[in-house]
Amino acid sequence: MAVASVPPTSDKGRTDARRIAEGLSCWSEPVTAEPLGGGLTNANFVVRHRGERFVVRVGDDIPRHQVMRFNERSAALAAHAAGISPRVLHHEPGALVVAFVDGQVLSPEAVRDEKRLERIVELIRLCHTKMITHLRGPLLMFWPFHILRDYEATLREGKSRFVRELPRLAAAAAKLERRIGPIDVAFCHNDLLAGNLIDDGDRLWLIDWDYAGFNSPLFDLANLASNNGFTPALEERLLMHYYGKVDADLLARFRAMRATSLLREAMWGMVSELHSSLPIDYVAYANEHLEKFDAALADLDLPKERR
Repeated sequence: MAVASVPPTSDKGRTDARRIAEGLSCWSEPVTAEPLGGGLTNANFVVRHRGERFVVRVGDDIPRHQVMRFNERSAALAAHAAGISPRVLHHEPGALVVAFVDGQVLSPEAVRDEKRLERIVELIRLCHTKMITHLRGPLLMFWPFHILRDYEATLREGKSRFVRELPRLAAAAAKLERRIGPIDVAFCHNDLLAGNLIDDGDRLWLIDWDYAGFNSPLFDLANLASNNGFTPALEERLLMHYYGKVDADLLARFRAMRATSLLREAMWGMVSELHSSLPIDYVAYANEHLEKFDAALADLDLPKERR
């Protein structure tokens, strides 16, 4: 999650983004860009062109949140080639045009449905195993512990109201990173909100590749669970679907990554309070996820620090 440099909720932001969407070189006739809800990283529009519908995503790089558009573009192209995301019609600096998917945007309740969960896991597995053969050019690594350290520095520089929390959060993150230990690396989505999954009745689609990058597959699984209210029993079924077996060490590493995902969301909110102009209560968002993080951390048996 992140925020566009031109806030899409401001009058100027909406006007500028719509002008960009309607003026792209891929249109061979005049088009009208209709606002599409959802997403804080971009201003999103639906455009009808020659009998087809397309989604236009307008947004700049957001380095504070590790969002770089060259990376999003490469991921979207590879995801389509791998058969898990819609076709990319056009891209240019600040804009990406993809085919519109007509289907049900999932809710957390829909993600938790047992039969659909199996299909979601297979879609994630395709992301982790098939996209890599289609990726081209330079790409990012989305390592959550680097992001947390960078967020910490940003919050100190910005004299955030959360500065007093940072020493304990940094210490907790260091423990979590050690507990997770060595990782397998795959190309991951890293933002598995229910709204980034669409069911068209025949198949599932995975959209919005703003945060894509090389990472541990455990992060995608933990992020899916933390974003969609999984129970401990459903978390174990998630791991069984993906790995085929679950042991105590895997479960502990998964739950450490789940806490990490919650901490990243909390610190995302803290950083957004400093640098976003959108009318969103980022303090409430940060505090909500900080509370969830503290609860997840309390459930982990992390080693005590040596004195």
